[in-house]
Amino acid sequence: MAGNQRRRAARTTNKKGMVVGSGGQRRKQLKGKGPTPRAEDRTGHPAARRAARADKAGATRGGAGRGGSGGRRAKGLTEVVAGRNSVLEALRTGVPGTALHVGARMESDDRVKESIALATEAGIAVMESPRGELDRMTDGAVHQGLALTVPPYDYAHPDDLLAQQLPGTPLVVALDAITDPRNLGAIVRSAGAFGAHGVLVPARRSAGMTAAAWKTSAGAAARIPVAQATNLTRALEAYRKAGFFVVGLDADGDVSLPGLELADQPLVVVVGSEGKGLSRLVRETCDQVVSIPMAAVTESLNAGIATAVTLYEIASLRARG
Repeated sequence: MAGNQRRRAARTTNKKGMVVGSGGQRRKQLKGKGPTPRAEDRTGHPAARRAARADKAGATRGGAGRGGSGGRRAKGLTEVVAGRNSVLEALRTGVPGTALHVGARMESDDRVKESIALATEAGIAVMESPRGELDRMTDGAVHQGLALTVPPYDYAHPDDLLAQQLPGTPLVVALDAITDPRNLGAIVRSAGAFGAHGVLVPARRSAGMTAAAWKTSAGAAARIPVAQATNLTRALEAYRKAGFFVVGLDADGDVSLPGLELADQPLVVVVGSEGKGLSRLVRETCDQVVSIPMAAVTESLNAGIATAVTLYEIASLRARG
């Protein structure tokens, strides 16, 4: 009996004396521990292991953050072009590569043979890679035993386009919300064909110089600098202060292209997206908004074609003096 009393007393006392009830200790134990962390942040979770592998691969490949208007920086991680036709086309059009990865016993295919020859001629390393490595590198894409790694593009600073020593009156093409890299590549090609000094793209919500853009440029990307601006509107204002006139290209323009009186001046031609046109802030920055006259049955032109038409007309007006 005395032993039972001592055990009951021990359950209701501690070093600080008598305690009544739990003192709220159980409620504290039931408190939440905050929001559930993301799968990528949980140690041992498959998503966390995948993220760690991706970070390691990016560091190994020399990837970098987005470029801005602060200098020549690379955008994104190393890109991989997969598939025999895609790789061969990329090498034919001069897309810069760091390594050509070839699966075992693939030399019998003519496309593989030509790809190896073009890569060797361009000084690109040719490596034999097992199928598992190609699967990992291409993230499960259909690679057909052939993959080409392409380094991040080295963007110019917007000010670099002001310092170009090319002959003729300065001409820069700026893109406002052009998200298709093939359109970007076509515009770079037109810029090279009609004497533009460079192309300016925003750092966000815009197509970048991917392998697809390189291929569409048909080699012009190796000659025409592409600059990247953190803020397109501020970059356009800087060009205006440097003596450029900013001309926007839009279907609802105030001036018709054949009557562009500013053609003989230093120009920045701003091209808007096919669907939305110029953004409000960019449009307000323009000295003039120009439209291309078209037949009523045609609603709009592709951004790449519209740029080519505009640059051709500017080149013609300048040639006529």
